Amino acid sequence: MDYQRRDLGDMSFIDRQGKLVQPSREDHHAKKPAKAGKAYAFFDCNASKKEIEDTMPEIRKDAETPSELELSLIEGPSNLNGDAELLEIAENAKNSGVRYVIEATYPGKSNRKTADKLVTLMNQTYQSPLYQHGEPFTGEVTYEENGEYLFF
Repeated sequence: MDYQRRDLGDMSFIDRQGKLVQPSREDHHAKKPAKAGKAYAFFDCNASKKEIEDTMPEIRKDAETPSELELSLIEGPSNLNGDAELLEIAENAKNSGVRYVIEATYPGKSNRKTADKLVTLMNQTYQSPLYQHGEPFTGEVTYEENGEYLFF
């Protein structure tokens, strides 16, 4: 029998149909995409969307928000996409005069953990120059758990 010297890193083999299979190391060690937590902050603010976006880096810094927490500011709750229950929450928020939604996504974390970070961010937002001293804050944070949306 003739043996050939093989590279120890070579993971090729002959499958049952007699075909040569050459998997790559990247395929072998590929990780499943991590589930990402989601949470939503519905809030009212007199500032423009641009003012909020311009102020958000400072708010994130002050709130010590992890850089992995992805935020998307949506003007008009009716512009939010989601399941029927979330869209009903958005419609109620719109009818209450709420102007904005922040959709937060936190890779590898739970919806609850994402909501916790979003609550901290919203508390810091109220302390920012976006709100005048004594101006009331209208808003709430929600996340889905076991098929229903819970509020902070």
